[in-house]
Amino acid sequence: MDDVLVLYYSRHGAVAEMANLVARGIGKVDGMQARIRTVPPVAPAYDPSARSIPDSGAPYATLDDLRECCGLALGSPTRFGNMAAPMKHFIDSTGPLWLSATLSGKPAAVFTSTATQHGGQESTLLSMMVPLMHHGMLIVGLPYSEEALGSTTTGGTPYGASHVAGPGNDRPLSAEERDLCQSLGTRLATVAGKLARHERRH
Repeated sequence: MDDVLVLYYSRHGAVAEMANLVARGIGKVDGMQARIRTVPPVAPAYDPSARSIPDSGAPYATLDDLRECCGLALGSPTRFGNMAAPMKHFIDSTGPLWLSATLSGKPAAVFTSTATQHGGQESTLLSMMVPLMHHGMLIVGLPYSEEALGSTTTGGTPYGASHVAGPGNDRPLSAEERDLCQSLGTRLATVAGKLARHERRH
């Protein structure tokens, strides 16, 4: 089985739920499986009591998770139209992988959640793509052949899956948002599988 890494940061749980749906979509592709990882929170001051292993949920990601994956789905809530600081902090630690071109040629996709309909979903998704492109990754989006993309009145963009969580972060994922998360995972895993098989043949 080839691993597609689903790497996310979630504060209120919506992005974690999206990550699991993306992973479900990955699992629909023969020979592919999801490896779900998260990143630790960051604070203005160092907290020596912070645990190196999360109390619950997915384990924290390491650079080896990126080395070993054949594709990457990156998810973060929106912070002023950009990815959250914990995800940016982790991405900033991937310089050694950039120097060795470890991620070059691997496919990647992005997903996000915002409190409001116009809270910066598209700018967040686009900004998340930028470091992935610096790594030489191949960006996979959602085509309009996905029916849910044309009918959604909540989240969903051609740049990646998204969710409108509501001002209280308590709005459940809509049927269209759920479908698009799974579709993104399936599309990413399909591309990753084809590329991995090509690499093995050559």
